[in-house]
Amino acid sequence: MGKQENPRRVAENEAYAVGRMIRVSPQKLNLVAQSIRGKKAQAALNELAFSKKRIAKDVRKILESAIANADNNHSLDVDQLVVSQAYVGKNLVMKRWKPRARGRVGKIMKPFSQITIVVREVEEAA
Repeated sequence: MGKQENPRRVAENEAYAVGRMIRVSPQKLNLVAQSIRGKKAQAALNELAFSKKRIAKDVRKILESAIANADNNHSLDVDQLVVSQAYVGKNLVMKRWKPRARGRVGKIMKPFSQITIVVREVEEAA
């Protein structure tokens, strides 16, 4: 009388990984996500390894996690993987204040975001 298995959220030839509470604005994270969308997994890893963006290191970890999920959990071929989707969402926003002149206050917003990376196994056209 165990717990029932959850239905798959993606197709049989796909796997995904989610990174939550990433300390960067969604707009900046989306720039990095755009750079890897539609690329082969290995090319996307190389792109992130040599990117000048600070957050590229965290996105690379999440992409590696998605690739490992595809390999270990779903038995997909790692060499045939393509980043089919990489989408960004908003998360928590820490609100801070800075005292300004004449008793006023300056708002400081510290946004967090999350990214979901979906990799898909594609067959080589021969």
